[in-house]
Amino acid sequence: GNMSRLLSYLTQRSPQASAVLRLTLSRSFSTAAASHKKPPFEKILIANRGEIACRVIRTAKRMGIKTVAVYSEADSHAMHVRDADEAVCVGPAPTSQSYLNVDKIMEAIKLTGAQAVHPGYGFLSENARFVKELEKANVAFIGPGSYAMHAMGDKIESKKIAKEAGVNIIPGYLGEVDDMAEVIKIAHDIGYPVMVKASAGGGGKGIRIAWNDEELKIGFRLSKQEAKSSFGDDRMLIEKYIDDGRHIEIQVLADGTNAVYFPERECSIQRRNQKVIEEAPSPLLDEKTRRAMGEQATSLCKAVGYKSAGTVEFIVDNNKNFYFLEMNTRLQVEHPITEYITNTDLVEHMIRIAAGEKLALQQKDIKIHGWAFESRVYAEDPFRDFLPSIGRLTRYQRPSGEGVRIDGGVFEGGEISIYYDPLISKLITWGEDRAEAVDRMRGALDRYVIKGVNHNVPFLRAVMENQRFLDGRLTTKFIPEEFPEGFQGFQFSEIQSRNLVAIAASMKVMEMQHNHYNYDACTSAEFVVSFAGRDYNVSVYDEGSDCFVYFEHEGADKEKDKAVIVSKDWNVGATTFEGVVDEVPFILQMSQRMSHGFKLQYLGSQVEVLVRTPRQFELTKHMPVKTAKDMTNALTSPMPGSVVSVSVKPGDKIVIGQELAVVEAMKMQNVLRASHDCTVKEVKVKPGQSVAVDEVLIEFDK
Repeated sequence: GNMSRLLSYLTQRSPQASAVLRLTLSRSFSTAAASHKKPPFEKILIANRGEIACRVIRTAKRMGIKTVAVYSEADSHAMHVRDADEAVCVGPAPTSQSYLNVDKIMEAIKLTGAQAVHPGYGFLSENARFVKELEKANVAFIGPGSYAMHAMGDKIESKKIAKEAGVNIIPGYLGEVDDMAEVIKIAHDIGYPVMVKASAGGGGKGIRIAWNDEELKIGFRLSKQEAKSSFGDDRMLIEKYIDDGRHIEIQVLADGTNAVYFPERECSIQRRNQKVIEEAPSPLLDEKTRRAMGEQATSLCKAVGYKSAGTVEFIVDNNKNFYFLEMNTRLQVEHPITEYITNTDLVEHMIRIAAGEKLALQQKDIKIHGWAFESRVYAEDPFRDFLPSIGRLTRYQRPSGEGVRIDGGVFEGGEISIYYDPLISKLITWGEDRAEAVDRMRGALDRYVIKGVNHNVPFLRAVMENQRFLDGRLTTKFIPEEFPEGFQGFQFSEIQSRNLVAIAASMKVMEMQHNHYNYDACTSAEFVVSFAGRDYNVSVYDEGSDCFVYFEHEGADKEKDKAVIVSKDWNVGATTFEGVVDEVPFILQMSQRMSHGFKLQYLGSQVEVLVRTPRQFELTKHMPVKTAKDMTNALTSPMPGSVVSVSVKPGDKIVIGQELAVVEAMKMQNVLRASHDCTVKEVKVKPGQSVAVDEVLIEFDK
C-alpha cells in the first residue's frame, strides 16, 4: 500500500523518478523471485579466469548455485579464486598447461563434483573436443552442443550453413587455404583488400588485412602462428575485406527450438581487429534493418538447433547493407551493454537453458531501454602503440555511481601478468540517451584511479571528446583515420589549457594554506605556471569558497582581465579533485606532487604542470638540461614478452623496414623492423627467450 502510494505520487510529480524506481523494484523483485526457485544446478565450475569468471560467479551466487574456480599457479591469489566457493589449481602459468588443458579441467570437475561448466569466453569456450568430453562425463556444458559449436565455430563451415539458411555472406573462398601460391591466386580472384583469419579464431587474434601480395605473405604467416599459439588450430580462410564498414552484431538466445534476438551492439571502434569501445544500440540502424538482421540471426540458430547464448556478427555499410561475418558460440566480452539496455541477465538464461529449461523470453518481451557503452580498460601503453604493460597495481580505485558498472577481475596489490590478456576491466555506463551515456563514461574514466601499470584510459577519454565519435560516424577504420600517427595524447584547446593552469595554481594556494600556520599570509599569490611548452603569469586570490585566477598579458592591466573562478573544495592530499572551473564541472586526479608543481590526470591524460614563484622561474633558466640516451644503435623490445624468431645474424647488412625479430606478448605476435639502414653487430637473444621492456635484442655497428 505504501509503495503503491509512493509510485502514484512520483508519477504525478516526477515521471522520470517514478520510472527509475519501477525499474529498480522490478530488478529487485525478479532477483527475489529467482532466489526462491530451486537452483537448476547445485554446483558449477567456471573454466576461465579474470573478469568473466567473476561475472559468472556473481550470477551463480544470486541463483543459489555453488561455484568452483580453476586457476594456474600464476593466478593463485586472483580475484576469481577468492570469489568462488572452491578452487582447484590446474597447472603452471602457460595457458596450454592450465586453462587450455582439457584433462586437468576434467580432473577438477570430477574432484569437486561440479554438475555443469561455464566456459566464459576464449580458452575452451568454443572447443568442441572439450564439450564432447563433458557429454561423455554427463556434465552439462553452459553453452551450445558440440555439433552447433563445431558448425558455427568453424568460420568456413558456418559460412556454408549461413548461405543455405538465407543469410547474407561476404564474397570469399568457402574452404581452408594452406598453400601460399593458392592463397595469392584466391586473393587475385577476390580482389584486394582481403582478410586472412584463423578458422577457429576470435578476440582479434590470427587476423591480418592485406592490400597486396607482400602484405598477404607476411600476414598469412603471422596469422597461422598466432592461431596455433592461441587456439591450437592453424587452419586459415580468406575473404574479401569490406573497406569502410561498421562492425555490428546481434545477440541471440536459443533453447534448441525457439530463438530470440536482442538489440544490436556496435563494435566498430577496433584496434588490430580487437574491439575497444562498444555501444548498444547502434547510431546507424533503424528498426527495419534491426529486425532484418535479427531474423537472419535467429534463422541461423534454428538451422543448427542452437542452444544457449551466441552472437552473430555482421559487417554493415553506410547504406545499411549487411553481411554475415561469423557466429561466436559463447558469451561475448561486450554482453553487459545488452544486459543494461534490456534489463536481462544473459548468464542466468545460459545456465537455465543448459539445465533443460525452455527459453523464458519471447521476442515481444525484448525492448530497448536507453543507451549503453562499454570501454575496455587495458594495461597497455597508448603512447607506445598500445604495447602491453605488466606489473603490480599499486593503487586501484574503481568509479561508481548511477548508470556505472564495472566488470573486473583485479584488485589493488594484484598483478597484471605477462601470461594472459592485459584486460583490467570493462567499464560500462548507461543513460537515458546516447549523450547521457557518453557523459557518464567521461566522468567514470576521470574517476578511475589506476597506478602501477600503464593503461589506455587516456585514449578512451580522448575518444569521448572526438567529434566524429560524438556524431556516431563510425567505421572499423575509426582509430587509424582519427589517430593516423598513433595516439599522441589529448590535444587541449586554449580554454582547456587555461582552465587547467587556473586549477593547478589554485591547488598550489590550497596546499600553501594547508601547510602554513598563518592562513592569512596565503590568501593571494603570484605564479608562473608552465604547461605544454607555455608559461602563464597568473595571480591567485582566495575569496573563501572560490579562488579567482587572473592571467596577465604583456601590456595589459591584470585587473581588467576576466577572472577564471575555481571552486575551492579540494581536500589537500586527496587523489581526486572534483570541482567547477569557469562554470564548467571538472574531475582530475593528482598523480604525483612535485616540489614545484603537480603531475595530474586531466581529461584522461597525464600532464605535468609546474607552479613556481617568479623568482623560482628565473632561477630554473640556469639549470642544466638532461640529454636523452642515444639508442639508435640497438633494437630494444618495446614490450615484455617472449622472442618467437630472430631473422638476422651478426654481419648482416639490413635496410630500413626489414624484419629483425618477432616478439610475442599476450598471445599477439609483434614484428620488429629496422628503423634505418645498418649492419648487425651482435644478436643478444634467441627464440624462446623471455625479454623485458626496453631490453636490448640486437646491437648495430655505429
